[in-house]
Amino acid sequence: MRLHIIARGKIGRSPEAELVDRYVKRIAWPFKLTELPDVGGTIPAPLTPSRDVLLDERGKQLSSEEFAALLGKWRDEGVRETRFLIGAADGHGEAGRAKADLLIAFGAMTWPHMLARAMLAEQLWRATSILAGHPYHRSG
Repeated sequence: MRLHIIARGKIGRSPEAELVDRYVKRIAWPFKLTELPDVGGTIPAPLTPSRDVLLDERGKQLSSEEFAALLGKWRDEGVRETRFLIGAADGHGEAGRAKADLLIAFGAMTWPHMLARAMLAEQLWRATSILAGHPYHRSG
C-alpha cells in the first residue's frame, strides 16, 4: 500500500524538511509526497481503492500501535493507497472532513503545519516498523 502525504504549503529548505526527509528515507513501503499551494492546486487522483485521512484538530487521537494496526488492516483489505491530507493555516472545510475516511489529531494543541508534516512522517515510519515486526519499546 502506498502512503501519500498531500500537504498545503511548500516546506522548502528548513529544519522541518530535514526531519521529513530523515523519516521518509526509512519508510520501506511505497511513499509519495505532494505539495500544493495554500489555495488551489489539484489533489492527485488516488490509486483505488484508497483511504483519505485528514489531519484535523477535531480528529481522533491514536496511539502509535493503534495507528499501525489501522494501516495494517487497510493494507490487508487491499487498500492500494492511504492519503494523508494536511490543510493550510485554516485547516479543512466541512465538506472535506465529511468525505474523509478518518480524522486524526496529534493532540489538542495546535502544531505548525510544517512540524505536523514531520510528525506524520515519523509516525508513518514508526507504524511500518511496528508492522514489520521490529521491537517497539512502548509495546505492552
